[in-house]
Order: sequence, then structure tokens, then C-alpha cells
Amino acid sequence: MSTGYLKTTILMAAMTALVGGLGYLVGGQGGLMIALLAAGGMNIWAWYNSDKAVLRHYGAREVDMESSPQLVSMIYRLAGNAGLPNPKVYIIENAQPNAFATGRNPQHAAVAITTGLMQRLNTDEIEGVMAHELAHVKHRDTLIMTVTATLAGALSMLANFAMFFGGSRGSDGRAMNPIVMLLVMLLAPIAASIVQMAISRSREYEADRMGAEISGKPRALATALEKISGMAGQIVNREAEANPASAHLFIINPLHVHAMDGLFSTHPSTENRIRRLIEIERQMGGFSGNSRGDSSAFMPRNPWN
Repeated sequence: MSTGYLKTTILMAAMTALVGGLGYLVGGQGGLMIALLAAGGMNIWAWYNSDKAVLRHYGAREVDMESSPQLVSMIYRLAGNAGLPNPKVYIIENAQPNAFATGRNPQHAAVAITTGLMQRLNTDEIEGVMAHELAHVKHRDTLIMTVTATLAGALSMLANFAMFFGGSRGSDGRAMNPIVMLLVMLLAPIAASIVQMAISRSREYEADRMGAEISGKPRALATALEKISGMAGQIVNREAEANPASAHLFIINPLHVHAMDGLFSTHPSTENRIRRLIEIERQMGGFSGNSRGDSSAFMPRNPWN
């Protein structure tokens, strides 16, 4: 098991323990079981419906070999390199260059790319970005992040419930110290958010590494990250601002104002990611990719129809 997988496993265990522990504080052993069952039910619902919800929110339009042959054929080729079934491909009408993957497993995966990314990046850079998203699919990161987001939501729900109705009593029948209870209710959702974002950052590093392997062009992915990061700070993604809980899905945080590598950041700093990709390129044996491609050659004649 790689360091990234081990870290993710530990963090997800910590998130589950937080849910169970808060459930116990709220309702004792019964509260523990109810909390875990509720989180499980929410995860099942999210597992089947989260991809449809997020694609609908961003107004994503599915394309195929007829409507966007160059984009779709490129993604299918990369999926073949990764040993994955062909995903569904979506285009989002948005000026901010960005992309994300979703779906409960590789057989039901979808990748989405904004028009801004297609217009502003060259062919090799687009290929690097889509290879990164397919790495998320291969690692089943979309499922992992759906589970962690749902657990975080369950914790917030439990904290609100406890603040209104109080917590369980100890074995001697006495109520818990109200100050301790209040601190737990306030800090548990914060701890859950920190864990959730740490998992997201860990998965981004892993997807960068595998994306470089899938495309064979780590430098192209590095230059893509640099361009997207710079433009994301200048071009507002209104749909993302309206639903910040979906920010972790994107290759670069789409929110207009965000801390780049703090506890509450959903993504690692772009500088750290680029540094790692350049090291991967060195290990692969030198320069790869073309940072001066012509994005117009990538675009079909009438790409949005």
C-alpha cells in the first residue's frame, strides 16, 4: 500500500470514528448505532445520485464521437492507457478553465471539461488534465470523496441535534459537563472538515502522479496546473461559488478566494504539485510533452453544437 493510500485509509477511519463518537455522546450506544446507520444510508443515496446532481448543477452537456470527436477520442485513448472502460464525456459552458471526474465506479464514470479549459490550454496540457481526472476514476477517488463529504454532513447534523437536545448521560446517570459537550459539538464538525480536506489533498497528489503516467507528459500537466491556477483566481465560476461543497471535485479549486495550502484547503498548493511533477519527469528520463501546442488544432469546427 502506498503512503497516499495509507494516509487516506487512516483519515477515513478517523472520520468514521468521529461520527460514531459524536453519536455516542448524543445518545449513548443507541446513538452510536443510529449515527453509523444514518451515515451509511446517506452514503448509499449519495453513491447512486451524487454524479447526476453535480453534472446537473453545472449544466454539463454530454458529447460523443459525433459531436466532439477529437476530445472524446483523446479521452478514450487515455482511458485505454489506464486500463479503464470509456467514461461518459461532458462539456460545461464556463469561461474558467477547469475539469473534474465523477461517478460511483469506473463502469459508471464521467469526466467533465469546461469550455474555458478547451480554449485556453494546448492539446498536450488538456491531455494531461484529462489523464489526471481518469486517475481519480481509477483510484475510485470520486467514491472516497463522496463518502467523506457525507460523513462530514452527518457530523454537522449530529452536532446540531446535540446542541438542541443535549447529550447522553454517563454510566452513573449524571449528565455530561455542558462546557465539554459544547466544545465537542463545536469542534467535531471543524475536525471533520479538516480530515475531509486532508483526504482531498492526498488524493490530488496521487492523481497527479498517475495522470503523469497515463499521459506520459508530466510537464504538460505541470504547465496546465500553473495556467489553470492563475486563471481560476481571475475568472469567477458562479456555479462553484453557489455550491462550494463541490470544489474538491475540480483539478484546481474553482472558488475565487481560497487558501492554497492551509488546513481548510481542498487542494495542495499548485507550486508543490508542479515541483512533484517536475521530479516525476526527471525520473521518467527528461522533458516530455509540448508546452507550445496550438489549442485551435484541438477544437472541432463547431464544438458546442
